[in-house]
Amino acid sequence: MDKQCCSHKTKARTDDEYKKLIHRLNRIEGQIRGIRGMVENDAYCTDILIQVSAVNAALNAFNKELLANHIRTCVTDDIRNGKDEVVDELVNTLQKLMK
Repeated sequence: MDKQCCSHKTKARTDDEYKKLIHRLNRIEGQIRGIRGMVENDAYCTDILIQVSAVNAALNAFNKELLANHIRTCVTDDIRNGKDEVVDELVNTLQKLMK
């Protein structure tokens, strides 16, 4: 199975960056399992909606951290190396995130 879903590029992450991102994803995964359990146990709709809102906030926090790191590393490095097309890629990505 191909690990890359959206791009031919890869990104080597520091151990600290990797651990932080995986930790966030593990927490989000746990929240999703909790929501599933709520549905399976016939929890009240508004209680589930509140938990879904918490997951959305957690995903947004994950995106913010990943985007900030992307700008500090990938984008900055590419601009320094004369690859100005990375700006267009960043703008395109931001437009997709803001839908």
